[in-house]
Amino acid sequence: MGNLSRRRVLTLGAALGLVGAVDPSRAWAWSSSNSIAAVDRVTDPWDVWDDATDPLVASLLKNGQIPAVNTAFDSWVKNSDALPGGLPAELTTYLQQHNALPSWADQKKLKLGAQFNKRLGTYMFLLYGLGSGIMSTVIPREARNVYYSAGGADMKSRAAKTFTYGYDLAAIDAFEPTGHFVVTSNKTRLTHAAVRHLLPQSPAWRAVTDDGARPISNGDILVTFHSLGTFVYTKLKSWGIRMSVAEEEAYLHQWQVGLHLLGVRDDFIPASWAAAKQQSSYALTPIMGPTPEGIKLAEILLGLVSEVDRGLTKGILNEFTRYVLSDKVGDWLKLPRDYAARGLIQTGWPAFVAFKEGLTPVMPNTFATFDQLLRGIAMLFLNNGTSPTYTPITIPTGNRPN
Repeated sequence: MGNLSRRRVLTLGAALGLVGAVDPSRAWAWSSSNSIAAVDRVTDPWDVWDDATDPLVASLLKNGQIPAVNTAFDSWVKNSDALPGGLPAELTTYLQQHNALPSWADQKKLKLGAQFNKRLGTYMFLLYGLGSGIMSTVIPREARNVYYSAGGADMKSRAAKTFTYGYDLAAIDAFEPTGHFVVTSNKTRLTHAAVRHLLPQSPAWRAVTDDGARPISNGDILVTFHSLGTFVYTKLKSWGIRMSVAEEEAYLHQWQVGLHLLGVRDDFIPASWAAAKQQSSYALTPIMGPTPEGIKLAEILLGLVSEVDRGLTKGILNEFTRYVLSDKVGDWLKLPRDYAARGLIQTGWPAFVAFKEGLTPVMPNTFATFDQLLRGIAMLFLNNGTSPTYTPITIPTGNRPN
């Protein structure tokens, strides 16, 4: 680009009405002065992967050591657990360096965030399930990465592992010695590195991807964060859910620590919700769209919800998904319309929230319907859709079978 920075190209394109000519997933203009690192520079996170983890996992895969690592990881669950024996020496050394909170982690905020999660857990599970989970299917790269990876062949298991990450983050002791989240994050980071190594070997993935040489860059992980944390925060605010400033900051801090543990550089991690929403509108919104893979995944995920609680009609599930994500997303996913259910949701859900939040003493006649919806989604998280047992995150050794 010569003397033209990515930021200047995007700004010039916007001024000329030519933003569509610039691929927003490739031209990064967000300044890291708004990050927790507070340094004023523009670096493209789609060109950043995980130099600390990728070579290690590639070596473990090449040497056939991953099955033994997964077996050893079975006993490594709590944050306070000692590193398991029998690991390759280089993996033990890596974990000794990375299996810890960053120096800037604020324990007071993390504890307040845990209380916040507990208070609003049912709303969050609903938004993570019918909001973030389905939104992931209209993020083309994420949908294709999931579909063509090993987990895409068994979405019930794949969803359970995703719920494990979300549940461990939302747990009251997530960052405490008795919690699981630090360990779960490390396993997830290693899994990402394996997928980065394996997916480029898939002819099916290479035939459809626009992801370049490797998937799951820092930019992709940021997009996933915005489809989860930023989306949930924004929806809670729009629904009028009571949140103190301290609670809002604590909820963000949990995600800041979580992003760091997944290998995202600090100069990409937003320092405030204002910065997060700015980054989201720039990084997530322009790249959303339908794919054949995403449509299939959405159908499977919504089917898992209806399996858990058969009292929830497909009309309610489809229309609530449209309600939280937009009809545009619903049309992309070809979700059938149920206008009676939509009318019930549009009038009944605000009344339900007002009653739950103590803003009105009048219980709406739709209370039972929405209470059932909340319980059904919560069961997916708390029971992983099947049982209350822990669902381990395992490092894959291959891609989706043909």
